Amino acid sequence: MKSNRRSTHPAPESGIARLVAVSNRLPIALRKVGGKWQIQPGGGGLVTAISPVLRHRGGLWIGWSGTTEEVNWETELDGASLSAGYTLVPVTLTHDEAENFYLGFANQIIWPLFHDLQTRCNFEPIFWRYYLQVNNKYASVIASHSQPSDFIWVHDYHLMTIAQSLRALGIERKTGFFLHIPFPPVDIFFRLPWRAQILQALLEFDILGFQTLRDRRNFIQCLQYLSPSLKTSGHGAVLTVNIAGRSVRIGSFPISIDFDEFAVHSASREVESRVRWLKESMLGSQIVLGVDRLDYTKGLPERLNAFRLALQNHPDIRRRLTFVQVVVPSRTDVLEYQALKAEVEQLVGEINGEFTTAGWVPIHYIFRNLQRDELLAYYRTAQVALVTPVKDGMNLVAKEYCACHLDDDGVLILSEFAGAAAELQRGALLVNPYDVEGVAQAIYKAFSLSADEKRARMRRLRDSIKKRDIYYWVDSYLKAALSKKLHDFPMVEDYVPPILLRTEI
Repeated sequence: MKSNRRSTHPAPESGIARLVAVSNRLPIALRKVGGKWQIQPGGGGLVTAISPVLRHRGGLWIGWSGTTEEVNWETELDGASLSAGYTLVPVTLTHDEAENFYLGFANQIIWPLFHDLQTRCNFEPIFWRYYLQVNNKYASVIASHSQPSDFIWVHDYHLMTIAQSLRALGIERKTGFFLHIPFPPVDIFFRLPWRAQILQALLEFDILGFQTLRDRRNFIQCLQYLSPSLKTSGHGAVLTVNIAGRSVRIGSFPISIDFDEFAVHSASREVESRVRWLKESMLGSQIVLGVDRLDYTKGLPERLNAFRLALQNHPDIRRRLTFVQVVVPSRTDVLEYQALKAEVEQLVGEINGEFTTAGWVPIHYIFRNLQRDELLAYYRTAQVALVTPVKDGMNLVAKEYCACHLDDDGVLILSEFAGAAAELQRGALLVNPYDVEGVAQAIYKAFSLSADEKRARMRRLRDSIKKRDIYYWVDSYLKAALSKKLHDFPMVEDYVPPILLRTEI
């Protein structure tokens, strides 16, 4: 087996620590259009959170490009690295690896299980073997492209055994792991056939980060159930577990956004122009906004049924409220997601057929990625954001919406099962997404709130998010991991990312 090597720019053994982010996917995606590769920006909370942290600090982002085809990486990633301000390091996956590791173990086992939807799990043994194989592959790439002084920051449920793989290779690195999705309670986690192996692999990291105190508590309870002799020490957001002569730190670090960047960009001339157009096109109707990836954890059918019930129970909001639901395509080649898309579109058609009148359509359904200016304009214009996942690690849409409401005039309706609820409960209207009547009533309440109460609630939300922004999150994590802060990884304004090339593994 050959390991990944750079054709140029070997890793400097300078002793200067760099941040090395490792995730399943790179922050870009390659798509072949007309026989040529096109680079498209990646989406999701991870890209939103990590990109501003790495930019122009000489760091690396290691991940899969999203394709199993052969790619000339030097040609295709040159401009992408320059644009990102950090170096992109591709990991190549075969078709079988993508099927069994990504679509299999990650998305048919861990994703539904950790979101309390265990009936959707497919505990196929071959998935686990490929999961270990691909994590070993990522570890080999890390070994080839990092240096001993780097901090290896591994992200999310796809890569839980990487630290164990690095140790097996004899590679000593300071490693941290952050789980972006919820960690389930004992009675759910223990349905996983490989529960002991996963827990042991996670304990090979130097620090483990979770979104909420609830997630951290669930993890520690799972540890203590399997190993009753394990003891934790410390108090507050970060605890310590001593195991096999090592200390592993386990903390709660709620992820966030670059608040100032969203606020400034949402006030730009381009966004302002779109805001004016949206307001004119709505003819005085207020916007209730939903922005979600196509996924069964987002509570889309429940949300649509709640909006229908609000229209049925409160005729006075008809023509005065318009629900704009943006659904970002995801895993559209998976039958379960195709069925969800069909269910959502059927509900939209039924509700529009029931309530549409001349000059007013109750639901505007958008199934595509929005351009950034377009998304921020919807955030700015929407009087209500409806963020009602049935389970979510954090949900950054809730925070992005608030950051963009410069006039403090919006209302956030938030699922109590989103990680963000712990931070935003003082300003948001919290709902149980399964309680259709409760969500319908919250929609009407948001519509009926006085201007003063809306401003008071939104100010509390914005103040909380601004205080605990993405840089606060990074500093909290790095302080727990390394006794450092982000400014200890200084900006290099003239930094030009090198091109890292792949050879066959």
